[in-house]
Amino acid sequence: MKFLPVYAILFLTASAFAADAEPAKVFPSGEKCSDSRLGKPKDYNGYFPFTPPVTKEGWNERSKKVREQMLVGLGLWPMPEKTPLNPVIHGKIQMDGYTIEKVYFSSMPGHYVSGNLYRPTGKVEGKRPAVLNPHGHWPSEGPNGGRFHDAGDAKVKKELADGAEKTPESARFPLQAKCVGLVRMGIVVFHYDMVGYADSQPFKHRTGFTDAEAELRSQNFMGLQTWNSIRALDFLASLPDVDPEKIAVTGASGGGTQTFILCAIDPRPAVAFPAVMVSTAMQGGCACENCSYLRVGTGNVEIAGLFAPKPLAMSAAKDWTIDIETKGLPELKKLYKLYDAENLVAARTWPQFGHNYNQVAREFMYNWFNEHLLKQKNVVAESSFKPVPTKELSVYDDKHPRPKDELDAAGLRKVMTEAAEKQLKALEPKDMKSLTEFRHVVGTALNVMVNDALPRAEDVEVKKIHSEIKLASGEIVHRSVVSRKGANEAMPIVTVIGADFNGTVVLWLHPKGKASLFAKGELVPAAKAILARKAAILAPDLFQTGELMGEKPFPVDTKYAGFTYGYNRSVFAQRVHDILTAIRFAKSHPNCKTLHLVGWEQVGVWAAAARALAGDNVARTSLDLNQFRFENIKSVDDEEMLPGIVKFGGVPALVALCAPHDLLVHNHKGTHTGELSKAAYDAAGAKDRIKRSPEKLKDAEVIEWLLGK
Repeated sequence: MKFLPVYAILFLTASAFAADAEPAKVFPSGEKCSDSRLGKPKDYNGYFPFTPPVTKEGWNERSKKVREQMLVGLGLWPMPEKTPLNPVIHGKIQMDGYTIEKVYFSSMPGHYVSGNLYRPTGKVEGKRPAVLNPHGHWPSEGPNGGRFHDAGDAKVKKELADGAEKTPESARFPLQAKCVGLVRMGIVVFHYDMVGYADSQPFKHRTGFTDAEAELRSQNFMGLQTWNSIRALDFLASLPDVDPEKIAVTGASGGGTQTFILCAIDPRPAVAFPAVMVSTAMQGGCACENCSYLRVGTGNVEIAGLFAPKPLAMSAAKDWTIDIETKGLPELKKLYKLYDAENLVAARTWPQFGHNYNQVAREFMYNWFNEHLLKQKNVVAESSFKPVPTKELSVYDDKHPRPKDELDAAGLRKVMTEAAEKQLKALEPKDMKSLTEFRHVVGTALNVMVNDALPRAEDVEVKKIHSEIKLASGEIVHRSVVSRKGANEAMPIVTVIGADFNGTVVLWLHPKGKASLFAKGELVPAAKAILARKAAILAPDLFQTGELMGEKPFPVDTKYAGFTYGYNRSVFAQRVHDILTAIRFAKSHPNCKTLHLVGWEQVGVWAAAARALAGDNVARTSLDLNQFRFENIKSVDDEEMLPGIVKFGGVPALVALCAPHDLLVHNHKGTHTGELSKAAYDAAGAKDRIKRSPEKLKDAEVIEWLLGK
């Protein structure tokens, strides 16, 4: 289909007019809206290719955006306060050439990370390199899983017969084998628990963070585990015998996810080896590997690429990673080539083995670390070792009982909420400097939550001009379909223009869409009042309204919404996206001198988010806040759900981000917008540019403020 420039539709002089009983209807009878967003949402089983940028500068810009997106989704934007770890190290077990100790520390008040610390014996000059070792889902949750994994006799026979393992002990205890292999290389190793595995039993894996409040506050299982990994890195780097400049990370499956996620957001790791997880296919099927926003417009290959140009190697098997050498690695090599470092990224597939971190993959990892962490060239091979019974590796015993202040999920979330609210309170604008910081933190979060910004003129296309009609009262109605370039969207828009148009356009946003302009084929009084002021009206159908309505409500995985919102915009965000498209559509026409925005009824909150992202492109904005609070949302599939928004201040923060632009806020009773928005407008030196009314204003009052002199 041939696309038209955005200005080709607005304010045309119609050469022919047709009477129409439904002037707001864009699509002819029998023609359906073809917007791709009305189809099945993407999920973790989709296809996630990575296209590397052509310049280092382009990658710097892109990587910053992806990293911010990750941090917001993980609930780590801004980074939480690092409270004292207060580590306890005890129960040293003397082995041949190394020791194993038991460790637990507080990653945040009331929450503990547990694991085993492997240290080489013997003297060495200087400090030792170290490896942080998150395990994966091996093989099951609970006190016998994770780092306590015992494969059992049947598995041992199979692994030895297939050549996946060399010795019975490595086949039975592959996680211990990995730690022993590394410590024998002279490396300090910390092998720690995922939540709900082995000694980490305050609550079960995957539980405690799946309700609407958790989504609204960006509290998720994946964020908690990633924070535990950050604090585990803090612990490892603090040890007197560890060189903090020489720390590597490796894990498989869910531990592979933790490896590349940690290495993407924390600058300290020097070498990385995520096993059987980096892929253009399945992205991770557990709640500990997914959260809202994490992979909207990106995927694991690009996220792994955030580690560039530091040494990165990956293993793959007969699972979703099997194609990494042809899908993923070539693109990562192109990325690394920007740094003249193609030799610092590698991947190898063993298609004869299923999902694993077996001996052949471990030896690939040993030699990668040997070359890039230890700077040595000798070949490293695994040898037999004496396993330690899992009960003897347990951190807690009679002398070291579980901490009395250990919290369950509800208690921990309360601590997280209080800490986040303290951070938000500290961001409250007091002057221009603090307002700038507020905009940086909260404004960046809003960009991520909407996954959008105001588009450029060249990024908006008119897909089709359906028709122009003339109303009985003389106004011209143009009907068109608009899209973002290459997005296969189809937003219906009508523009109503009077004979004496003066260059002012009102973007009319209503829950009933463009149909709200008319009643029985005639313009409603509010629309007539706007046209009487010589302004034109542009009215779109936003996502899931009017003719942009799908056959069914937007499907959300209610067991864990991160499986949906981690790959797709929410309905709320899609609507803000459409408003931003409409703003650019209107502003791109040379005859549009001034653009005002009016959000009727509950659309006022959507419009507030768009106004906050629109910069100087909108002159005046009227928002009916409809007495709405995000805090009152009780279901993850609520159409008003915007994950994370409560953490960043809710409706008050959206209004505050509109400063210093002209704003009318009404029907705001109970929304608590006053204090924060007043602080923002005062800090911006614009206290006279915001007008508030706790009650709902009449249409005539809104229009008078919007267009009056």
